[in-house]
Formats: sequence, C-alpha cells, structure tokens
Amino acid sequence: MGNSQVALINDKFAEALAGRLDGRAGKLLSGNNGEAGGLGLAAAWRADVPEADIAAATAEALGVPFLEDLSTQQISPKFVASVPIGFARRHGVIGLASANGRMTVAIADLARWAQLAVLAKVLRKPVSPVFAPRGEILRTINAAYQQQTGQAQRVIDELDTEDAADLLEQVAGNEDLLDVASRAPVIKLVNLVLFEAIKRRASDVHVQPYEDRLVVRFRVDGVLRDVLEPPRSLQAEIISRIKVMGGMNIAERRLAQDGRATVEVGDRVVDLRIATLPTSFGERAVLRLLDKGIRLYELEELGMPPASLEAFRQLIHLDHGIILVTGPTGSGKSTTLYAALQEINSKELNILTLEDPIEYRLEGISQTQVADRKGMTFAGGLRHVLRQDPDIIMVGEIRDAETAHLAIQSALTGHLVFSTLHTNDAAGAVARMLDLGVESYLLASGLLGVLAQRLVRRICPECLTAFQPTDEDMLRWHLKEEELGRFSKLFRGAGCAACMESGYRERVGVFELLTVSETIRELIHRRAKASTIKSAAMAEGMTTLREAALAKAAEGVTTMDEVVRVTGRDEF
Repeated sequence: MGNSQVALINDKFAEALAGRLDGRAGKLLSGNNGEAGGLGLAAAWRADVPEADIAAATAEALGVPFLEDLSTQQISPKFVASVPIGFARRHGVIGLASANGRMTVAIADLARWAQLAVLAKVLRKPVSPVFAPRGEILRTINAAYQQQTGQAQRVIDELDTEDAADLLEQVAGNEDLLDVASRAPVIKLVNLVLFEAIKRRASDVHVQPYEDRLVVRFRVDGVLRDVLEPPRSLQAEIISRIKVMGGMNIAERRLAQDGRATVEVGDRVVDLRIATLPTSFGERAVLRLLDKGIRLYELEELGMPPASLEAFRQLIHLDHGIILVTGPTGSGKSTTLYAALQEINSKELNILTLEDPIEYRLEGISQTQVADRKGMTFAGGLRHVLRQDPDIIMVGEIRDAETAHLAIQSALTGHLVFSTLHTNDAAGAVARMLDLGVESYLLASGLLGVLAQRLVRRICPECLTAFQPTDEDMLRWHLKEEELGRFSKLFRGAGCAACMESGYRERVGVFELLTVSETIRELIHRRAKASTIKSAAMAEGMTTLREAALAKAAEGVTTMDEVVRVTGRDEF
C-alpha cells in the first residue's frame, strides 16, 4: 500500500472517527498521516478512544461493514472446528456464516488484517472481513467454542495409548478447557471430559475402574449417569493427570489423597475439589465442580410456597437466635443460606461466615475458609468470629458438640446465627442438637426455626406430557386412590435432546419449615421426641416434605417418581 493510499485512508479514518466523537478526533489525529502501518490508529489507541469507535471508523474508512452486536449472527461451525480457540482469541477473529463460497470473518482492528490470508488457507476458502468491537468478538468466541459437544468420545476413539504415558507434566496455572488443540492426548481427554461435565451442569465427575473397564460418570441434577468408557489401559495415565492438576503425589497409589484445582471455560472459572481412593481395581477419582459463574438465587426462586416464604423471611429478619437448615449432602442447603444472606445483607450489618469450602463469593460479607488440618475448625473459627463484633454469623455446618454449644451461646448473646445439620426432617434437627449435648432450655430459648429441604428434578418443559397412571404405578408410589384425587393430571418427561433423554432438566426445592412457637418451645424444653414435635408442628399448619413434594407433582413441576425418590417411600 503506497503512501498516498495510506494518507487517503487515514484521512477517511480521522473524518469518520471525528464524526463519532464530536470533532475531538480531528485534532487528535492531525499530523499522523503516513505513520508506518498504523494509518493514524496509534494516536487513537493512545488517547483511549473506545475500541468500538475505532473499529467502526476503520470499517467506514475501508468501506467494510461494521457489526456492533454479534449475538444475532450465525457462527460458522467450520471455523470453530478448524481454528484453535487460542488463535482466535489472540488475534480477535471469529468466523460467521458462509455464503457464495466465502466466509465472513469478524476482526477487531486493522492490525489483524494479515491474519485473513492465514485463515483463508486454514479454512480453504476465501474470506470477507467485517469489523466488530474486540470485546464483542471475544464474548462470541467463548460462546461459540462452548457449544462444541461429543469431543471427548472422539478423542477416545483417536487415542494412541503408546504415546500417552510421558505427556502428563504439561500444566498451566489455570487450565482453559476450551484450548485443547495443542494438548497431549490424555490431557486433551481429561480437559474435554471436564468441559462436557460443565456444559451438562454436572456437580461431580466420577472416574471409576471396574475389573475389565473404566467408566466416567457425571452427577447431573443429583443422579449419576454413565457417560464415557475410556480404554482401561489409560486408567493410570488419566488418574495421574487428574492428580497433577490437583497438586497431588502421582507416585503414591496406596493412600487416599485430596487436592484442588481451578480451570477456565472461556470467561467462566470453575473450582475443582479432587479426591482419589485406592480400590481393588486401582485408583478411582471424584472431582466436585464449583462453577463460580453460576449466579446466586433469590429467595423467591428457590421454590418455597408463598406461606413458607413469608414465614422464613420473618425469621431471617429477626435480631438474634439460631436458624437451622437441614437435609442430606447436595440438597441445596448452602444455596438457601446464600439467598438468605443476600436478602438481609446491608451496610449497617457486620456479616461473617465460616465455610468448608467457600462455594461462592458474597459482596460485602467476610467469608472464612475452615481448614481442619491447619487448626481452623468450625468451633475454633467461631470463637475468633465472635471477637469481630458480628451481627450475623453463618456457620457452614454443626458437626460436633463444641460447635453446637458455641452456636447456641452466640444466638443467646445477641447474634443471628445460620447453620446446617444433616437430618431427615425439621423436627430431627431438635433431637440432633440435644444429642450433641446442648441443654434443652438453651435450645428452646435460642432456636427460631428449622428449614428442612430436598431438591426434586423438574420435568423438562420441552418434552412434558400428561399420562394416566397404571395400577403398577400406584403400587410403586404407595399412593392411595383417594390421594390421587388431588391430581387433575399427572405429568412426566418423554425424553428429548434438550434433557439428554432423561425427561428432567434442572431442579427445584421442596421445603418443610418448622417455626418455634410457644408450644414447640415447651416440647423442646421437655426433651420431647422428634415425632411428637413434628405432630405438634403439623397441627399448627406445618407443610411436610412429602406434602410439599406432592404439591410440586400436582402442579406438573415434577413427577411422582421423583417424589418417591427424594422424600422416601416410608412417607407414603
């Protein structure tokens, strides 16, 4: 490109940019004609002109289209399959739909013009440029590459097991699971397995060896599913790679180990909690996934019926006392506590938490990680937290007598305390606290309420269908004919691509809220049985877990099979 052409294009660029910036760019870019290869752009970058304005002005100067928003554009599958994500990010390029034998490629600035020739060779077709803001291009790149699926199985099919053993030490600080083009086979396989797990919203990944095979399983919506079967000969290499990611000892195969790692999927960050365990068929590994990109829920979104939601709101806005949330592991207790803390969080309150682990960051709240091996237990941490002048304290879990006593004492000395227990129902939490040695009169005075909860899978809205139950269904559910009268229709999911043929998609909570009335307080003081307390609470209007789950089934939110699975057949 000659100097006269450079000057002409630079004049057009300055004129276009000046029009977008109300004349400020005209003075800014004067005197830059002929700047080698820069076409006056360097001055714009030095002046911190918004990149969208620079891209638009460059497009106008060159007579090339400018797209400010790429969300409505169709992304080229061929581009995603052929161009590594690292190249696309580094150069800020993304392929859009093809037409007339050419592919449209979005670029962010003129400095990337030379990459168009490279892309034409890689894609084996001519390309036509359009300009777009760099931030918009990067967002589109992340979204496009996250849509890939089934890659892990393809890697398994193509793996050369002889080359795998010596390729395990390639480690990045924060592994990006989308960037697999240049990775060794086993590293690529593990990355793609994790990518598939995150895309399917899995909470855990199991790598489980059997006598003659190796199975990778995902826990999705609380249920384990077999997903992949890598070659059994790669078991040691896969487990070793997982150990390297978690900073664990790959030479030690006789003892259980724990580790942690952080991976990235585009612009999302996911923490991994890794545990290995020796078995009779070799080591197995379980990876728990904590997706930092998942948004926190509001109380209204958890699935509480209006009456329970209003009663729970009244409890969490009290000045002092203890509120317990109970349920098995994975029943959404932490999600409920986070939603409650978000609602009551304000600049006038000092809120501190003790957690193991810290699952999500809460703005304006001091969160502390419990680490038993380092001497920071829930009980020890609670003693220190009480010296920080707290208004509200969240204790991740009451596991022992010392923590239970300290939590009750904190509730009785002017603090609002939240914590969790592992019990089957709300009344069982009272018995559990008494079993931990808490005096009945202290518990009766300090306990405000107990929220028991479970998670049931939602019927997939894409394949929801009504059906007539058979006698076999009625027997399996232990549902009497008169109880069936509450259902106008029964629903289930037929299975489709959206729910991976499961018939379910995502989960919703079912809740049992026991508020401590004078009657309940008197029963606690007398150390009454859990069944007596539950009966008294039901007489006062408490909705049990069974009734809450049945209501969800009657609304067509979940199925009777889920009601039985989650609340237990003994409830029926």
